[in-house]
Amino acid sequence: MREEILSIPDVTARFLDASRDTLAAAGAKLREKNPPFLASIARGSSDHVSAFLKYSSELTAGIPVASLGPSVASIYGVTLKLGSAATLSISQSGKSPDIVSMTNAARESGALTIAITNVINSDLASASDFPIDILAGPERSVAATKSFVSSAVAGLALIGHWTEDKKLLAAIDDLPAALAKAVACDWSPFASAVTDENSLFVLGRGPSLAIANEMALKFKETSAVHAEAYSAAEVMHGPKAIVGKGFPILVLAARDAAEDSLVDAANRLAEQGAAVFLTSAKPSKAIALPFVATSHPLTDPLALLVSFYAFVEGFARSRGLNPDEPPHLRKVTETI
Repeated sequence: MREEILSIPDVTARFLDASRDTLAAAGAKLREKNPPFLASIARGSSDHVSAFLKYSSELTAGIPVASLGPSVASIYGVTLKLGSAATLSISQSGKSPDIVSMTNAARESGALTIAITNVINSDLASASDFPIDILAGPERSVAATKSFVSSAVAGLALIGHWTEDKKLLAAIDDLPAALAKAVACDWSPFASAVTDENSLFVLGRGPSLAIANEMALKFKETSAVHAEAYSAAEVMHGPKAIVGKGFPILVLAARDAAEDSLVDAANRLAEQGAAVFLTSAKPSKAIALPFVATSHPLTDPLALLVSFYAFVEGFARSRGLNPDEPPHLRKVTETI
């Protein structure tokens, strides 16, 4: 896992260098299709990528994104009416039967089907009009890291080409350098807040909420810590009732329109006695964590994620666990 995390900047650069023509062609096809909405098809970490891309699409293209339940096709045998839509399927292995089944059903209904996968000769790629190979190479660790970032970068670049957003595309080109700096950010102070705790919150808003969900999953997968992700707005409507003195909370603030609201939430939870750690330089009662600011609000959360990956791998080992081989988990889960 450590080796794969350290490789993320190079993997990202390799993908961007090799995939411009494919991404541009898929973006042009999306403009031609002009779908009134997108639909995502994914599970697990890949579904967190989908959630990140949902916010990215809605904030840039103004096109809503719906998450489809793969079991609608694979278990219930229903074909959705997706003829006017475009679908985005995400699977590292490209062979989960339910993801492939839903993608096939979407294509048969007339949808433009785009797949993001790490296996270009997979069933998912064959089921798609535009398969995009993330070129991450073999990922040996059970917990996805470089494949997650590569998938998110692929989807974000697709959106950039679709909307012809030159500022976003330039920021994506700058990402490898930013991610190299992000790997070196030291988040170890947060570990001390979790030492005697077995539960924590990860908070975000907008695109960073999708990344918060991925971080919460990684805490569970690698470190046997029960972590829950919430919107910084929603946490105030009930979940904060369990927040007592010393309760650990990680707040993900990107340099976007939600930063001030996240700082405010961090302050309020710190006043309640929580051990709150925040990725913002704005004045706060929370403890500041180092972060790398990128050149676009949509790329900021990816830099935060890479800093977290470097942290959580070491954190798992500090708890006497092997993050490369978490118990009860396999690299590929073939759900139906």
